Amino acid sequence: MPAIHATLEPLSWENQFFGVNSSQVCISEDAEPLTQKQLNSWSRVQAKIPAHRTDLLDGLQALGFQFVEGEVDLCLQVEQHQTAAHFEVAQVEHIDVLRENAARAFQQSRFRTPWYQPQDSGRFYAQWVENAVYGTFDNQCLLLTQADVIQGFVTLRQLNAQEARVGLLAGRGMGSALMAAAQSWCQQRGLNTLRIATQVSNRAALRLYIQGGAMIDSTAFWLYR
Repeated sequence: MPAIHATLEPLSWENQFFGVNSSQVCISEDAEPLTQKQLNSWSRVQAKIPAHRTDLLDGLQALGFQFVEGEVDLCLQVEQHQTAAHFEVAQVEHIDVLRENAARAFQQSRFRTPWYQPQDSGRFYAQWVENAVYGTFDNQCLLLTQADVIQGFVTLRQLNAQEARVGLLAGRGMGSALMAAAQSWCQQRGLNTLRIATQVSNRAALRLYIQGGAMIDSTAFWLYR
């Protein structure tokens, strides 16, 4: 079985938020092989590997890692001359409703049982959307509303001078409109590429993004021990 050459980096923010002692595998051919003794010093260890690296998958499973989920990363080229979409920028007064919506929308994620407590996934994404309103991690949260009722939201983060990434996107039946809002946000900043990741099992999201012109850029596996 191939050895896994890697270091273990503490997940400081997650450890504080979830109250756990966890780390992430950082693959490096220059590192020493991981040992059971190193892994046993953590209550949880996460690993994210490219889906085509079956050697890493085999090696991690031999060390006791279990498959959690697959992830697809997509890339969409933003048309700079398309019609601008209407959206609102979320404000502090929207946070309570956004937290409730995010907690409901993202109950099934890699932060689910048996690795986390039943409420942890919703609690994590509720905090994510609140942070986005304040411009922490993601830059902004955009809203689609009707009669002052939030119908959907999308959070966005500018990565560099050309690219942005969708963080969270939620709103039943609002996917296309939310993606249009995200592209308008990119247009306003002169960005030409929008990235978004979703679970392999989320066929509705994959269909939405691909039908909207996004191309699959990479695939990955999440494993936990």
